[in-house]
Amino acid sequence: MDKRTVGILLVAIGAIGLLTFPLYTAFPWNSAPSQYGTATSWNSGMMRQQPSAGTAISLDEAVAQFQSYVAATSNKDLALKEVMEFENNYYAIVYEKSTGIGAFELLIDKTGANRYGMMGGMMGRQGLVYPEPGPNMMWNTKYNMMMGTGGMMGSRGGFFSVDSSASANMPITVEEAKLLATKYLNQHLLGASLEEPDRFYGYYTIHIIRDGKVYGMLSVNGYTGDVWFHGWHGYFVQEKDFA
Repeated sequence: MDKRTVGILLVAIGAIGLLTFPLYTAFPWNSAPSQYGTATSWNSGMMRQQPSAGTAISLDEAVAQFQSYVAATSNKDLALKEVMEFENNYYAIVYEKSTGIGAFELLIDKTGANRYGMMGGMMGRQGLVYPEPGPNMMWNTKYNMMMGTGGMMGSRGGFFSVDSSASANMPITVEEAKLLATKYLNQHLLGASLEEPDRFYGYYTIHIIRDGKVYGMLSVNGYTGDVWFHGWHGYFVQEKDFA
C-alpha cells in the first residue's frame, strides 16, 4: 500500500470519527423511565481522562475567547449570558438579547487534554472554542451546530446554520421540565436541587445544586422529555454572569 493510499485512509477514518461522535453521545447511558420518554445520563466515566500537565487558561482569557466567538458570528442579537469554570473546561451560554432565549452552549478545553475520543485532536486543544456536545448539538432546533455554511469544523463562529422559522414554544413546559429533572435527581442524585431552567430552542438546561453550590447540569428535551446529564465538566470552580 503506497503512502498516498495510507493518507487517504487516515483522512477517511478521521472524517468518520467526526460524523459518528454526535451519534455516540446520543446513546442512552444509564437510562431511567420518565412519563414522556427515557431519561438518559451520559456516564462521564466512559470518556473522561485526566487533564494534561499544561497550564490552564484563566477565566478572563476564556471570557475573551467566548466573546470573540460571538462577535465572529456577526449576529448583533447574540451575547454571552454566563461563563462557568469547571474542572475540565469552561462553559458558556450564548443567548438572544431580543428574546432572552438561549441560542447555544459552548466549551473551551482548559488544558488541551483529549477527553472526546477521535474528536479530541480538533476539539481538545487548549483555548479552542467549540459547540458543547450532547443536547446543544442533538436537540437544538434553531441553531444547528452540525450543518452550518462553514462546515462542521469551519472557521470560528461559522459552523452553525440558523433556522429562523424555529419556535421556542415546546410541548413540555418549564414546570414539566423541572418535574422531569427532579424525578431524575431523585433516582440518580438524591439530595440535590435545581436552579431555574434556561430555555433553548428545543430543550431546557438546568443547573444542579448540591451542598449549597453548583454540582453540574442536565438538559430536558422540550418535545420528548428525555433527560441528559452533562457528564463532561468535572467539579465546579466559579462563574461570571453577564445578562
